[in-house]
Amino acid sequence: MDKKKDQWSTKLGFILSSAGAAIGLGAIWKFPYMTGMNGGGAFFLLFIAFTILIGLPLLIAEFIIGRGTQKEAVSAYQSLSPKSPWSFIGHWGVVGAFILMSFYSVVGGWVLIYSALSIPGMIIQDNANYPELFATITGNPLITILGLALFVIINIIVVSFGIKDGIEKSSKLLMPLLFVFFIVIVIRSVTFEGAMEGIRFFLQPDFSKLTAENVLYALGQAFFSLAVGISVMVTYSSYLKKDVSLPAAAGSVGLMNIFVSLLAGLAIFPVVFAFGLEPAEGPGLLFIVLPEAFAQMPFGEVFLSLFLLLFLFAVLTSSFSMLEIITSAFTEKKERSRKKVSLIAGIVIFIAGIPAALSSNLLADFKIFGLTVFDASDFLVSNIMLPAGCLFIALFIGFKMDKTLIKQEFSYGHHLPGSTYQIWFQLMRWVVPVTIIIVFLSSLGVL
Repeated sequence: MDKKKDQWSTKLGFILSSAGAAIGLGAIWKFPYMTGMNGGGAFFLLFIAFTILIGLPLLIAEFIIGRGTQKEAVSAYQSLSPKSPWSFIGHWGVVGAFILMSFYSVVGGWVLIYSALSIPGMIIQDNANYPELFATITGNPLITILGLALFVIINIIVVSFGIKDGIEKSSKLLMPLLFVFFIVIVIRSVTFEGAMEGIRFFLQPDFSKLTAENVLYALGQAFFSLAVGISVMVTYSSYLKKDVSLPAAAGSVGLMNIFVSLLAGLAIFPVVFAFGLEPAEGPGLLFIVLPEAFAQMPFGEVFLSLFLLLFLFAVLTSSFSMLEIITSAFTEKKERSRKKVSLIAGIVIFIAGIPAALSSNLLADFKIFGLTVFDASDFLVSNIMLPAGCLFIALFIGFKMDKTLIKQEFSYGHHLPGSTYQIWFQLMRWVVPVTIIIVFLSSLGVL
């Protein structure tokens, strides 16, 4: 496939699409419940620190590898280190994206179902029990599998159209609307009686609650939210023109990600505490809290429908990136049809996602190391594959990749001081890998 035939048409399109790939479920769905389960404000502060000091340098690194080679993930590493073990990093990313999308699409199906139910006004009801509603929807195997199937079909359709005509056009239109609606929800959430307790929980750090495991989860959340570690951003940046500053683009994506995470926390936790809900509810937290908040607003059902549709889009933009890395890996070297490859990949992902979809109903009692298939898949990707992938990328940039190419790609499109590159490179070579190793060992009880 000739990359020149399919590129981002604008810098804004690339940034919004990359932000869409990063934000999605990571910031909006997973961040609030992970924060609720791991100590509140202290977890949020660690998340910000890891995002800025570890996640952003890694995001720049993936951008450099992708644009520097103009190839998707697998081919990029093979071209930079032919006939060497380093080329496995691209394959690691494709496998990680596949596992991630198999359970991610289950949650996407939940969002799709909630969106469909909200349009005719079937979610917000008088005296509704929202935890029970969520349990009813996810407890029905036919509904969860139908949601999974529809979500995967949407992904296949968009990715089959390619970068400019599929992913970029949709991102430019809907990402800004998501920000606007989130701000509306936050304004309402913080004005509930008792909301201040939720704000304190979210923004006031209590480090006495932190454990080594919480720190690992914060690191994994930073990687999950920025979509680094599985080379998704390598593939996205391979479609990028040379006049775009990679550090500036990465900074924009990172700041948007932190901002949306902040909005998500301010939208969720004031409602949780105002209505006596449980902050450590888990994956269902968002689906329980949002209807509760919108029910207290004029025209709440209308606003809920609009927000869920926008949230569905944010979820889709993330999943597009996962299906894109898989699809491009099989269309890069051989003249295979993008439509055919995305269809086959989507079918395999759907089949692989069925056990995760059944984790809340028929397979609820089936455990892997004490976790359901859904939770085990999430743990494997977020706390093992993403950090390990980030470690591999940091070592590759720091000790293997051609330094001239690295500096050249880092420097295009801006006039930052030379010290900026040196600071970033030393972070990648020493701080990033050492931090990941220390957090890993601490979580295992070695340190």
